[in-house]
Amino acid sequence: MSTQSTPDPEPEALDLQPGTPEAPGRQRRHTLPASEFRCLTAEDAAGVFEIEREAFISVLGTCPLYLDEVKHFLTLCPELSLGWFQEGCLVAFIIGSLWDQERLTQESLTLHRPGGHTAHLHVLAVHQACRRQGKGSTLMRRYLQHLGGQPAVSRAVLMCEDRLVPFYQGFGFSPVGPCAITLGPLAFTELQCSMRGHASRRRNSGC
Repeated sequence: MSTQSTPDPEPEALDLQPGTPEAPGRQRRHTLPASEFRCLTAEDAAGVFEIEREAFISVLGTCPLYLDEVKHFLTLCPELSLGWFQEGCLVAFIIGSLWDQERLTQESLTLHRPGGHTAHLHVLAVHQACRRQGKGSTLMRRYLQHLGGQPAVSRAVLMCEDRLVPFYQGFGFSPVGPCAITLGPLAFTELQCSMRGHASRRRNSGC
């Protein structure tokens, strides 16, 4: 995930879908679904950024995507995002865009290339009240199944800090070397994952 590497390898940061930063578990109308996964929209941007800001800025001093950038991607390619809502509240999310080069570059942080076949995962974050519950892992699995159902997407790429590499390897990502992108003192490893296996898993699961 681009400039993103959640402060904690586990569900510390990983969630998406329309919602507000309202604390999960707060009582909502009984008509809301107990749990829902859906693509995010620009209307979800504020809630997304609140979760992201708490997960990254407080720890790293920077954010993978700032509010304008969140709105930008959720307007251009909402189908490459996924949010997890519980009782109407956003608890975790992933935001991606399309890229058309073999490796990530500085431009990939802000551009969506509609003709590309690579899904670039920019950020994965989980609400602070929902961390260390396995939500990050659950969301990543659902997201990769979601990507596998999109014929134009042949692979997924992301960048993360070295300590998070084993976490992403558990989902089929393989390191391809140091990422060309750096953020201040932070350096990242770039990883990629083929969508072939995930596409077949999605068909077999009926998701």
